[in-house]
Amino acid sequence: MNNKYAVVFAGQGAQKPGMGKSLYEASPAARAVFDQAGDEIKFDCFEADAERLKQTEVTQPAVYTMDMAAYAALREALSSNNADGLLEPAALAGFSLGEYAALTAAGVIESLSTGLELVKQRSLLMKAAGTNPDGSQKGTMAAGMGDKDAVLALVEKARGEDILEAVNFNSPQQTVVAGDIVAVERFAALAAEDRSLGVKAIPLPVSGAFHSPIMRSAGEGLAEALKNYTFAEPNLPVYLNSTGELYAGSAPDVMVRQIQSPVQWQKTIEAIAATGAKTIIEVGPGKTLTSLTKKIAPDLLALHIEDAETLEEAKHGLTT
Repeated sequence: MNNKYAVVFAGQGAQKPGMGKSLYEASPAARAVFDQAGDEIKFDCFEADAERLKQTEVTQPAVYTMDMAAYAALREALSSNNADGLLEPAALAGFSLGEYAALTAAGVIESLSTGLELVKQRSLLMKAAGTNPDGSQKGTMAAGMGDKDAVLALVEKARGEDILEAVNFNSPQQTVVAGDIVAVERFAALAAEDRSLGVKAIPLPVSGAFHSPIMRSAGEGLAEALKNYTFAEPNLPVYLNSTGELYAGSAPDVMVRQIQSPVQWQKTIEAIAATGAKTIIEVGPGKTLTSLTKKIAPDLLALHIEDAETLEEAKHGLTT
């Protein structure tokens, strides 16, 4: 078989109670990642309920840690299996928050501890950008299921004087929108009222309108915070959210642009498929990216790792 594989890292919204506990028990490499992240993050991954996990400042460090633990478990499993030629992925990418895990795996972010510092700062900046002065949530997101052009047309119809934009181009049949709560609710109501549009709106479990203009102040704050860090060039190919193309430019520019720009995920998977990779492995909670891969590039073998069982399945899929 063609052993060329890529790894994609899950993003915010994929979190779930109990995530990572099975990996912690089954994989020494994953356990080391969780232990380094600390007891608070272990509690949030293993014990926190869905409501706590929905909070941006909790979600992002927890999902980042889960992503890195699942990736460590994958590398450990392949190494112990003596799977020649399988140790280094041909490409990396991460969905939104997951891009920080991809940049860590590629060596751009020097360590897990640095990655956690950056993710925690990012999460607080995004929370502040998405919160009104009275403490209420400023924006939200919904998945628009249906033809992309129909979703974009509905965004134009629903926007009015409020903020509403398409922010995640996930697959030919899924485009996520974000903006002011009233605008997202209007988008959902219009989709439900006019079934002839063929669009279904599904609210997402997030606490802000990520990748929308509402995040502009977060981008400004992140640009300032990143002045305190140094970054390396990637030692593995990384495909970026904002372009769907290979990493280019400086890490601070990449991170600031990403926080307030749409995620071009369909383009990302299409670009990875064009490299000749035959398998894409999603690491982290859930299997959202695995499902999207099957819709974007159905000829690829799509695997995911989020617990001990799926770790074994992925290892088997790569080595047989």
